[in-house]
Amino acid sequence: MGILHYGSAATPIHIDDRALAHLKVVVVSKLRRSESFTVSWQHPEDDGPGRSTIWVHPSIPVRFEFDEPVAPELNREWIEELAHSANALGGITLIAEHVGPVEDICDDEDDASAKK
Repeated sequence: MGILHYGSAATPIHIDDRALAHLKVVVVSKLRRSESFTVSWQHPEDDGPGRSTIWVHPSIPVRFEFDEPVAPELNREWIEELAHSANALGGITLIAEHVGPVEDICDDEDDASAKK
C-alpha cells in the first residue's frame, strides 16, 4: 500500500501501489503544466464509509511513497482514463484498472450476429 503525502496534511492518503504509480504519472504531467485539478477516492473499508477529495495545485507539495521497490509496468489506457477525468469538472476519481480490451468481451448472440 503506497502513500500520497499532500501538503501539510497530518493524515497520509493510503493508495494501492499500482494505482498510485498511475496517478503519479497524471499528477506530475498536470503539475508540470501548472494545472490544478481535484482527486477523489472512496475510503478503504477498514476506515469506514466515506470519500475524500483534495485540490491539487502546483504550489502545494506532494510526495509519492511506494512499498514496492520496483515500479510496476504501467497501463497506458488507465493513465489516459485518469488524465481525461482530470480535465473534466469532477476531476480525477480513482477507478479500478480495466484488464483486457473491452472489444474482446461479448456474449454468444453478438458472436452469432457477427458471423452472419
